[in-house]
Amino acid sequence: MHDIIQAAGIVFSYQALLIVFMGTLAGILIGSLPGLTVNMGIALLMPLTFSFQGLEGILMLLGVYCGAIYGGSISAILINTPGTPASAATVLDGYPMTLKGEAGRALGLSTASSMFGGLFSAIALIIVAPQLAKVATGLAAPDYFALGVFGISIITSVSSQSVIKGLMGGCIGLFIATIGLDPMTAGMRFTFDSFYLMGGISFVPVLVGLFAFSQALLGIEENWKEIRENAPARPKTKITRVLPTWVDFRRVLPTYIRSSAIGTAIGSIPGTGGDIASFISYTEAKRWSKHPEEFGKGSIEGVSAPEAGANSVAGGAMVPLMTLGIPGDGATAIMMGAFMVQGLQLGPLLFTEHPVEVNTIFIGLLVANLMMGILGFSSIRLFTRVMSVPRKLLVPIILVLCTVGAYSVNNTMTDVFVMMIAGVCAYVMLKLDFSMSPVIIGIILGPMVEGNLRRSLIMSDGDFSIFATSPVCAIFLIIALLTLTIPVIGPKIKARRRARKAAENGSSV
Repeated sequence: MHDIIQAAGIVFSYQALLIVFMGTLAGILIGSLPGLTVNMGIALLMPLTFSFQGLEGILMLLGVYCGAIYGGSISAILINTPGTPASAATVLDGYPMTLKGEAGRALGLSTASSMFGGLFSAIALIIVAPQLAKVATGLAAPDYFALGVFGISIITSVSSQSVIKGLMGGCIGLFIATIGLDPMTAGMRFTFDSFYLMGGISFVPVLVGLFAFSQALLGIEENWKEIRENAPARPKTKITRVLPTWVDFRRVLPTYIRSSAIGTAIGSIPGTGGDIASFISYTEAKRWSKHPEEFGKGSIEGVSAPEAGANSVAGGAMVPLMTLGIPGDGATAIMMGAFMVQGLQLGPLLFTEHPVEVNTIFIGLLVANLMMGILGFSSIRLFTRVMSVPRKLLVPIILVLCTVGAYSVNNTMTDVFVMMIAGVCAYVMLKLDFSMSPVIIGIILGPMVEGNLRRSLIMSDGDFSIFATSPVCAIFLIIALLTLTIPVIGPKIKARRRARKAAENGSSV
């Protein structure tokens, strides 16, 4: 109880509440602008965490995380363009409601469902995470190696449509993680006699380059397309009442609960994300609805379900992040860097060695979701105006923030050049349909896998059978193998079955 009271004192201080407020506001603004993703927002604002004391920077990122997922629904409902991938399902019924003159009603339902889903997942995190951490405290080096391999295997889920490209991105991240001094022998690896590279490539400039600078380059490309094609201005929509009525709330409450449970469960599975949770929640809402014929035409359940599901992913994704040190999705993979900067080693020992910090994060996530709901209901009209900001003004601002953020890490221009190189490489990879999340996962989990692999082999005098003696290690390695192979083998098996059925049908004819 003493730890909880101390954590509450940190979160409810004037400065911390203001930081959470600013982070949530920035997240909603970023999410409501089509083309700016949750990952980009966290990467762009992460350098600011260095200027805050204690966990205030992490609290700000939690606000950005929650706010950006919700913000994507604003553009999805008003202009038929999801601000984030997690809001893609919201378009199906949100925009039809706008066409019927019910934009305010749709935005109010979206705000309420987003806040409900976020609070639901935060409570689930508080209940589940400590129990899982108690189980994980008995893990040894081989078990942590298997966990790291499992974490890397999720790149097949967060990668682009091509699994091979996802694996290539993960290998690039693993290679970047090996640059610098050897953690066991202190020998130099791939440093090319560079003093800068002896400490490894700085994580934050690479992060900003991969997720923010590359998106700015894509924005410049889109600007040229709009100029050449003389794209019309976005239409303005009149917003009326936004607070849901009691009748609407009573009708969608079962949808809130069901979708929040689905999103929390999906978020706790590493490699999944809000886009998956939103579509599954939408499908289940239609399956259980008493009015399935309304879906696709402006159903209030069709707006509420994907938003509750997508926003409940945040708390679920924090479960494997905090207890096992494995990111639940791309956003939490980026947030791992903020924990590293604060000297917090994610994993089961975090709960025993830093109980105040853990409770601060728990309470901060609850406050961030409450702040998201308050801002949503009070400032929806403001956020709708933000969408009219032209990209030609937005891109230069992003470029300046990228440069300042990269420089502020170590106050050196070398980090700025690293950020630019990473951004240009990411731009080329995005044009080739690569995903950046596998690269980040490889960079973060690479040292964990390498260090525990070598410790395990030292313990066994080089005998690899040590990885089969522990049940936990063997199970995670098998799951990792299945995770890597099923996306490759699965389509081939389905193709053979289709060919076999086609052959059988042809012979019967």
